[in-house]
Amino acid sequence: MSTQNVICEKIGHCGVISLDRPKALNALSLDMVFAISAALRSYAADRDVASVVVRSTSPRAFCSGGDIKALYELGRAGKHAEQMELFRAEYNLCRQISRFPKPYVALVDAIAMGGGVGISVHGSHRIGGEALSFAMPEVGIGFFPDVGGSYFLPRLPGKFGTYLALTGSPIGLADAMALGIMDAHVPAARFDTLVARLSEGVDVDEAIAAETAALPEPSLLRQKHFIEDCFAQASVAAILDKVDAASQAGSPFATQTLETIRSRSPTSLAIALRQMQLGPALDLEAALRLEFCLGQHVVRGRDYYEGVRTVLIDKNDVPKWSPAEISQVKASDIEAYFAPLAEGELTFSDPVAPA
Repeated sequence: MSTQNVICEKIGHCGVISLDRPKALNALSLDMVFAISAALRSYAADRDVASVVVRSTSPRAFCSGGDIKALYELGRAGKHAEQMELFRAEYNLCRQISRFPKPYVALVDAIAMGGGVGISVHGSHRIGGEALSFAMPEVGIGFFPDVGGSYFLPRLPGKFGTYLALTGSPIGLADAMALGIMDAHVPAARFDTLVARLSEGVDVDEAIAAETAALPEPSLLRQKHFIEDCFAQASVAAILDKVDAASQAGSPFATQTLETIRSRSPTSLAIALRQMQLGPALDLEAALRLEFCLGQHVVRGRDYYEGVRTVLIDKNDVPKWSPAEISQVKASDIEAYFAPLAEGELTFSDPVAPA
């Protein structure tokens, strides 16, 4: 079951999946998705396995997301069908995790973004280390919050999900706990001890409780009223007006938020807000189908390649979005992103590597 970048072991009564691609911050390749899925099928069928742990071998990252650079190269070569295979497999893995019949314990420390969020938040037990940096930063590269972001972000308290979707800003452990993204805090130095307890067949909740540590006070919640007021607006333009007014009134947090949102792809911002508006009525499968549809459109557009090139490839330029301003984004253009393409909808089955 193991691949070059995923180590799958059975340790006592625990199935352990370790992400081991440190140079790429554990960015998920298609082979990695297949390996994780195969391990989960094996552990689900093994009566001796009582729980599963997903962790990283690197202190720098749990998982930085999908393999964006590989997707970029495929898209530049016009290989959109191959691009969508990674999305198809990754979204199906999110569903597989959400339906996993045994405790699924994600040990999440340091960077957890995009696809790394997908392989953690849909599990039954989300355990955060003290260095956690959680983000859904897709609007900053001309994409949109996926891996079920349409489902879990709108279900966060108040309008915090919309704030995270439109800013892409990272939050730390205390805020992730306060928002219910993480279930418990176990210091990273105790991850191995927790795995040892699980390997002995100790009840998952008891094992976690035995290693749990206290938390600092969350900081983002201090901005609750600002976020509720600004991010409840019906359009990105109206949100920006509210944030600008708060900035003009002297709020440093509002000023930072305004600068952040204005640096993002206007098209991606409009797509993301529409996702947040539709999301409360969607179950996870419907959300993943929606995101698969959106992905087919976005990888045929311009902003995705401009964003990836400037942020992740060249790393020395400011993206030139098209259109450049949110006022230039037409509602009809955004609705077109939500219309099915000829390739059809996402179908569901556990990801399996080709024979």
